[in-house]
This record gives sequence, C-alpha cells and structure tokens, in this order.
Amino acid sequence: MSDGMNLGQEITVRAPAKVNLCIRILDRLPNGYHELWSLMHSVDVFDHLNIRLNPDHDRIHIRCDNHGLPVDQRNLVYRATEAVLRRAEQSIGVDIVLQKAIPLAAGLGGGSSDAAAMIYGLNHLLKLEWELPYMSEVGAELGSDIPFFFHAPCAVVRGWGQEVIPCVLPGQRWVVLVNPGFPIETKWAYEQLASCRSHVQPLSPWTASVEEGLSISWAEAIEAMENDFEPSLFPVYPILEFIKEKLRALGAGAALLSGSGATVFGVFDDPERAHAAAKQLRDDTQWLVFDAPMGSAGLSHTPALYEATPEGLPV
Repeated sequence: MSDGMNLGQEITVRAPAKVNLCIRILDRLPNGYHELWSLMHSVDVFDHLNIRLNPDHDRIHIRCDNHGLPVDQRNLVYRATEAVLRRAEQSIGVDIVLQKAIPLAAGLGGGSSDAAAMIYGLNHLLKLEWELPYMSEVGAELGSDIPFFFHAPCAVVRGWGQEVIPCVLPGQRWVVLVNPGFPIETKWAYEQLASCRSHVQPLSPWTASVEEGLSISWAEAIEAMENDFEPSLFPVYPILEFIKEKLRALGAGAALLSGSGATVFGVFDDPERAHAAAKQLRDDTQWLVFDAPMGSAGLSHTPALYEATPEGLPV
C-alpha cells in the first residue's frame, strides 16, 4: 500500500462517448484483431464513475444504474481495476458506482471510456504518477478502443487500436446521436463484414496526409467520413440507413454509423439546428437521442474532470 495514501478518498471521473468520423477495417492481424484506421472524436455525453478506496475490504465492488450491465469480471471497469492494482502491487478495496448515460453495445465506446476513466482515476487516487503512454499500455491489454480516450478529444487510431496519434480538428461542431434501441455485438459485426466483402480497399492518400499534418479541417473531415461496416450492416438493419438519411434531411452536414453500430450520428455546424433535429426525432420516435457538442477535452487533458464527491457513494 502506498505510503501517505489517503484511504477513503474518492473522486468522480467523467467518461465521454466517442464517434468514428472515419473507420476503415483492413486485414486481419496475427493476434486475431483486424487492423484498422480510424479518426475518432470524443462527444460530450458522459458516464460517471464514482471511485472510492476502501481499506475495510480488499474486493472490487461495482454498483451500476443500468442493470443490463454485469458488474463482475465481465465488466471492463472491473478488469481495468484489477489490472491497475496488479501492476501497482496494491491490495485494497475499491468501491465503484457507475452511472451510465452512454448506451451499451452502441458503437460509442462507453465500456472502453469507462475503463480508461477507471485507470486514470486510480492513477490519481493511488498517487502512481503513471504517464499517458503507460496508462495507454494498460488499457490496450484490455480493449482496442481504450487507448484513444487518453489522447482525446481527437486522434487517429491505427493497428488494432493501440497506436494513437493525437491530431487537431479546430472549430466547434455539434452532434446528434440516434440509437434505435437494439445492440450490435462487435464480434458479429466483424464476421458480417468479412462475409460480405470480396477484398479490402487500400487506404486513401488522405489518411497519410492527416498523420503527417496532425491537423485537419472540419470540411475535410466531413468530406472523408466513411464507415466500412455500413455496406454489410445496412441490409440487415435497414433502419440504420433510414436514420442516416433522416439526419441529413434534418440539416446534418454529414451522417454516419459510429463504429459497428447501432448508433448513427449527424454532424451539425449550429447548435440550434442540432437541438431542433434532436427534438423532432424525440417527438416522432421511440429512439434514444442525444444532442451535444463534440468533445473539447479528454481524460488526461483536463484535471477538472476530477470532481470531489460528498461522503458516501450514491446508490
């Protein structure tokens, strides 16, 4: 146990959602993952993790307001906690309350963001002083999207998710997220993609220019928005293509499936238009709809993401 550790200290960490402004799925790697190239951006829709060190026991205890999410070793937050304690050679109880806003299995990276937030939060509580590359390494062992959240708000993600290149996307945009209410399992989505395409399209020269310049305009990003999962998933779930067309009709500059779905998002250059589109969709459908700014910071960039919480974890 670290000397001087303030046992019983607790914090709240915000875990943002993400969207894939571009996602290309390339060949399968020897480790079983597919190689990918993606331009990711965080979105200001947040899960919240209340984390407390508890010297009265040595277990990991998670409570979650979404009862569809397991709170044992199947949960990425649980496994992230185990990984940090193992590497830090610590034995102490950790009490966690996970408040979910990001839907499950939705292509928005909620589980990965929660795991990144957990690693970052324990690094703070245990006074480990781990640097970003080390926290990313811990996260990469648990899931392919986790390293991105240490480099948000915007980054190119390569390999199987472990290679992250932060880049600048200046200017503010707003996003409307539309989730039709059903999950898409990532493994199945990859299998569907593999069965539906005959070959892999090579990356365009634009992807190399982004990596070299480390900066891109919103006009370029919108022009290049692409998701390799769409051709294989839209025939199975026609509602996804309908949502994409609906968002364009409501004024989005572009719309796309995020990750392997099932959330579709539209990018707006005006907050009022985004809000109006979201309101109409909420009024007319039973879909889960968010309108929010594109993220302006990531876990590791804004210490204010840590907020003191009162004594006692919320139920």
